[in-house]
Amino acid sequence: MSPAVLIFYLFAVSVLTGGLMTVLSRNPVHSVLWLILAFLSAAGLFVLMGAEFVAMLLIIVYVGAVAVLFLFVVMMLDIDFAALKAEMARYMPLALLIGVVILMQLALVFGVWETDAGAGARLAVPMDGSVQNTAALGLVLYDRYFLLFQLAGLILLVAMIGAIVLTLRHRSDIKRQDVLAQMYRDPAKAMELKDVKPGQGL
Repeated sequence: MSPAVLIFYLFAVSVLTGGLMTVLSRNPVHSVLWLILAFLSAAGLFVLMGAEFVAMLLIIVYVGAVAVLFLFVVMMLDIDFAALKAEMARYMPLALLIGVVILMQLALVFGVWETDAGAGARLAVPMDGSVQNTAALGLVLYDRYFLLFQLAGLILLVAMIGAIVLTLRHRSDIKRQDVLAQMYRDPAKAMELKDVKPGQGL
C-alpha cells in the first residue's frame, strides 16, 4: 500500500468518524469540535485530489469562520439542553423515518452512478496540468458560468435581507441610539454645572 493510499484511508476514516460523532455527541461543544475535525479531514482529501484552492477555502471559510462561530454561539447561549432532548425524543420516530427514506434515495443514486468521460472536455479547461486548479476554477466560474455565479450571489443577498426583515423586531422597552438627536443637541443644555458645597449632597 502506497503512502498516498494510506493517507487517503486515514483522512476518509477521520471524516466518517468526525461526522458520526458530530451527530452522536451529547455535548454540543464536543459536536462542534468533531465537526471541525471532519472539515479538516475533508480538506486533506481535497489536497490529495490536487484541489488545494478548495481545501484552503474549506479551512478558511468553514473551519475558521463557520465552525468557530458555531462554537462561540453554543458556548455563550444559555440553552436548556435537557428540554431540547425531551422535545427531540417526541419526534424521534418521524426523524428515523425521514432518515431511512434519505438513505434509500442515496442508495438509488449510487446504484446508477456512472462517471462521465467527457466532463473535462465540456468544461473547456485543459486537464493536462498546464493550468493550475485555481486558474481552471476561475475560468469556469467567471467565463462559462459568470451569469449563474452572479445570480447565486444575488439569491444569497436576497435571502440575507429577507432573514433580517423577518427577524427584526422594534420593541418599545429597549433604548435605541438616535444619532441625529445626538448630533443636533445643544451643548449648552447637554450639561449642567452644580455648585456642591462641602457636606451637602446634590
